[in-house]
Amino acid sequence: MSTPTLPADGSFIELTSYGETLPGVRVVHTEGPVLTLSLALDNVPPAGSTVTLRWATAPRGRYASLATVTAVDGNRVDVQLAGEASLEQSRDFVRGGGGEPIVLMLPEGPAQGFVRDLSERAVRAQFTDVEVQPGTDLTLRVQVGDEVVEFPAQTVKVSSMRQQIPRRGPMIVELVAVFTGTDEHSARVVRRYIMHEQLMARARSAASP
Repeated sequence: MSTPTLPADGSFIELTSYGETLPGVRVVHTEGPVLTLSLALDNVPPAGSTVTLRWATAPRGRYASLATVTAVDGNRVDVQLAGEASLEQSRDFVRGGGGEPIVLMLPEGPAQGFVRDLSERAVRAQFTDVEVQPGTDLTLRVQVGDEVVEFPAQTVKVSSMRQQIPRRGPMIVELVAVFTGTDEHSARVVRRYIMHEQLMARARSAASP
């Protein structure tokens, strides 16, 4: 891998592990295809796992590369990049959303939930009282603006917690699922929707006193 494409020591990059993008990942040192990263202790990916790294390259977009976690030492991990990084244009990785209705299609019937975070490739969503395991193949229908898009997907992370406040209630289930078969039309609908939401959010922020 050529030196100009590597992230600089001390810079912050995006690391995706099991479909979840981890915050605050800093490059400690780079040596050839091996990067030493520092991140929160509760977000350390296990040795041997495959992650995706992304870092900015203005003005065109950002680089992306698969990598393997080769060593873990506390909150520091060594990852080895898998070949040359690919260039992603800005339009290909828009991300945002939150609150949109989503339906999880299960054999026993549909389950209603809402989106926590949405991109063209994955979704993080919350449901109530559903039983889903990591690695489950499923179908998701998402309401984005005036349109409904449907994606085959696979869960990569599932967490659940029983509601306790103000009283004991249902099981809250949050899952991260990656889309396994997106068509260009659906991807374009999601991309356009998220970009619109981002523009609206910026406009509201600029207008606030």
